Amino acid sequence: MRKLGGIRLSHHKGSENCKSQPLPRPEKVCIPMSMHIGAPCSPIVKKGDLVTVGQKIGDTDAFMSAPIHSSVSGKVTAISDYRMSNGRTCKLVEIQTDEEQAVCPDVQPPAVHDKDSFLSAIRESGLTGMGGASFPAHVKLAPRQKVDTLCINGAECEPYITSDYRQMAEAPDEVIDGALQVMKWLDLPRCVIGIESNKPEAIRILTERAAAHPEITVVSLPCTYPQGAEKVLIYNTLGRIVMEGQLPADQGVIVMNVSSVAFVSRYLKTGMPMVTRMVTVDGDVIGNRCNVVVPVGTPVKNVLEFAQCDLEKAKKILYGGPMMGVSVQDINDPVLKANNAILAFSEAFAKKHSPKATACIHCGRCISACPLNLMPPDISRAYARKDTAALEKLKVTLCMNCGCCTYVCPAKRPVAEINQFAKALAMSAAKK
Repeated sequence: MRKLGGIRLSHHKGSENCKSQPLPRPEKVCIPMSMHIGAPCSPIVKKGDLVTVGQKIGDTDAFMSAPIHSSVSGKVTAISDYRMSNGRTCKLVEIQTDEEQAVCPDVQPPAVHDKDSFLSAIRESGLTGMGGASFPAHVKLAPRQKVDTLCINGAECEPYITSDYRQMAEAPDEVIDGALQVMKWLDLPRCVIGIESNKPEAIRILTERAAAHPEITVVSLPCTYPQGAEKVLIYNTLGRIVMEGQLPADQGVIVMNVSSVAFVSRYLKTGMPMVTRMVTVDGDVIGNRCNVVVPVGTPVKNVLEFAQCDLEKAKKILYGGPMMGVSVQDINDPVLKANNAILAFSEAFAKKHSPKATACIHCGRCISACPLNLMPPDISRAYARKDTAALEKLKVTLCMNCGCCTYVCPAKRPVAEINQFAKALAMSAAKK
């Protein structure tokens, strides 16, 4: 197979041996009604209502969506508007927690007896992709195309993040059982689990657990970012190429994050919907780097305080990793379903890694680094001309915003950012 581009990063996996631990109960949670790609939910509770853990508090009739549940028991104290990181707004349900943390009576293992009931159960669980894309799982698991392989993403190639690794190390049986459940109900004959080679213990454990299931194969992947990107993962584990405009299902593949698959196993056994999220907390102002199981909707501030963060020195806080993460604008913003990490850095660290951009020197490093063989300099020039025909020929819509181009640029130009603007322009023109 042809070797794809990409880059080698310092991994900074300082929390890999930090066993997950529960976060102390927050005084309140703030749960947005949109934590997924697709239509936002509408609240089905009102101010003053008492709610319990696992109770559904938001839903919609839209197909591309997923219901939302309370992560605590307590009283609904407010329903307000919330501005998300993409600039859009949705409703937000604020819940004051109580001492009881009573579980909703509706939390029962679902009755699954065929594909339709399995997909219905997955929708009711509120599961969305836990690898960052937040794609509603019941939609991903119901492709129109014929699919023959479940591909599980255990690469976790972003620096600092170790929450997926802790899932594989602490509860590997959940990963195997979740994979078997998905394969059973979707009638998939094959599963491959891709893990970067810098996680030998996870590879060893899952290989041992999968030994009794010849239909499951564990593949060791090179430590090259972005190994966990769908197109890259599929190519490096199966040798299949997802072309421009295609979905993984067009190549006979369903891709799921390792933590998502493990959740499927837990949900089918317990009926507890997606109300918690394991989060890695790290950075140069964190006193206690850790992996924490956090109720969805918990303020970021609570998580940082638990990790002994020096809040006065924390000038750059991210949801996710340093390559594709999103800035946290307010430490009172909530932890969402898709958040696998919270990173906090000092001003000195941020300045060191965000120097002032200078003119392009035409070195071509961004071209060599791109895992999809795109041409960022040509894309930038076409975008400056607003030449949508040229952007289409340059296949800008393939860009997955991995950030490799920006990382290697000696001029420190915002190459990935320009690509995204160009991608949006091309997609807008295509719709006309």
